[in-house]
Amino acid sequence: MPIDYTKRAPTPPVSLSKVSLTKSTPTVSLTKQGSATGVLRVNLNWNQQAASGGGLFRKKSAPGVDLDLGCLYEYTDGSKGVVQALGGMFEDYHTFGDEPICRLDGDDRSGANSQGENLLVDLRHRDAIRRILVFAFIYEGVPNWAAADGVVTVFPASGPQIEVRLDEADDQAITCAIAMIENTGNDLSVRREIRYIRGGQDVLDALYGWGMQWSPGSK
Repeated sequence: MPIDYTKRAPTPPVSLSKVSLTKSTPTVSLTKQGSATGVLRVNLNWNQQAASGGGLFRKKSAPGVDLDLGCLYEYTDGSKGVVQALGGMFEDYHTFGDEPICRLDGDDRSGANSQGENLLVDLRHRDAIRRILVFAFIYEGVPNWAAADGVVTVFPASGPQIEVRLDEADDQAITCAIAMIENTGNDLSVRREIRYIRGGQDVLDALYGWGMQWSPGSK
């Protein structure tokens, strides 16, 4: 019997407003989609809820989790460093003119801020960037990544936003490598990592070969 193709359901349109990075499609090229310009905003948001007898990371009577957004950066001149609230490292020390390439806009200590935390990357100086590793770090609270339902959204100055969900969990880990922004010279891309790490920034550094020296810090 012949197939009546006219009765097939229409193919849903492809969304041009958001790209979701997954295990099967982990990388997107900012260069190819025309987004490798202006200021790139990397936003971290998570749910912070407490309930009787237990909450997201602590009991209701205890303080909630402090989940921090940060990055390790490496530039083409060989300079390396970290941008994070811990130790007050809110921006890199490598400036072009009066502005750093990477900086945080603040520190959301509770997760209650609907805007979350934002890392700003100035792509006007993208030729100076070799790689930037975006990570989340639990400064305070008991790890419960699954309940946190964290999501990082990358907002280019133009083109579709890029979403990376923290959709795996290791509740013995206090750090999660989320995404790598990498410049090969011909292409600037964002790659999903979602790698949970049972240790702090020094362990993260060792796993990705940054080669920096670390000492304890506080906020």
